[in-house]
Amino acid sequence: MNEEMVWILGGDFGMGSENHYPDEGPVRRVEVPGFWIDPGPVTNAEFAAFVDETNHVTGAEIAPDADQHPGASEEDLVPGSLVFMMTEGPVSLTDHRNWWRWVPGADWRCPTGPQSSNEGLDDHPVVHIAHADAVAYAEWAGKTLAAEAEWEYAARGGLDGAEFIWGDEDSQETDPRANTWQGRFPFENSELDGWTRTSPVGSYGSNGYGLFDMAGNVWEWTDDWYIDRNAEQVEDSCCAPVGMRGGTRESSMDLAQPEIRIPRKVIKGGSHLCTIQYCFRYRPAARQPEMIDTSTSHLGFRCIRRD
Repeated sequence: MNEEMVWILGGDFGMGSENHYPDEGPVRRVEVPGFWIDPGPVTNAEFAAFVDETNHVTGAEIAPDADQHPGASEEDLVPGSLVFMMTEGPVSLTDHRNWWRWVPGADWRCPTGPQSSNEGLDDHPVVHIAHADAVAYAEWAGKTLAAEAEWEYAARGGLDGAEFIWGDEDSQETDPRANTWQGRFPFENSELDGWTRTSPVGSYGSNGYGLFDMAGNVWEWTDDWYIDRNAEQVEDSCCAPVGMRGGTRESSMDLAQPEIRIPRKVIKGGSHLCTIQYCFRYRPAARQPEMIDTSTSHLGFRCIRRD
């Protein structure tokens, strides 16, 4: 899938949205130079080739640093990753711990735990990838990770200002155009789109630039430090284009968890767990912070190249 990169002609666009989550706004004009981008996220087969050649060990295969995770139990300070677990019935959607579990032994080869494997999933996006793992792969491939603005510009596929990568109408509950959640989250998935977890890259139509899975399937790492955007931080957002890059390492820290000094990067695109009920983020403007050492069963990446 990623052997032939797609050239994205540079230009300016309205980045963000003022219709949904506060950190997506305000909409501001951003100038993006041209770049090459992989048509889909990196697959298990592609990541396996990298590991075979480099012997890379992912973050999920290394025990967490106790100093960076104060209060963590000894039994959790082992190699592992976060795995989505469907609940038996309705739960409070205000606490993600109701459906996320730290699973020792979960990693890119064993996506739901040590008894699982990615056999038969060669064309699915690789998951359980921490930011450093994505950077290592990109460097091996002679590429890099996108800035948030580059990623969003490419995802929009020329539909400047549209809600979704395909336009303004949300058909995910009736005629899915991406791998997201249908049914009552997080205990009932109707699989109207054909999948409960990841789907093969390219299972759905491309956007206007010929790119696949820019909405749903897996979240994707960018290389921008996360910052909460608001009107005070973006001057003259309606007029002249503003800078392309995001915040700083220090500003990305989570003020709600001052005891954990792990910086955060922006992830984009939403995943197969996104739903209008809980995580309405299968939109190009949507964004989330992710600690750089975190890996999960719905987080992958794609690469770009700047010439």
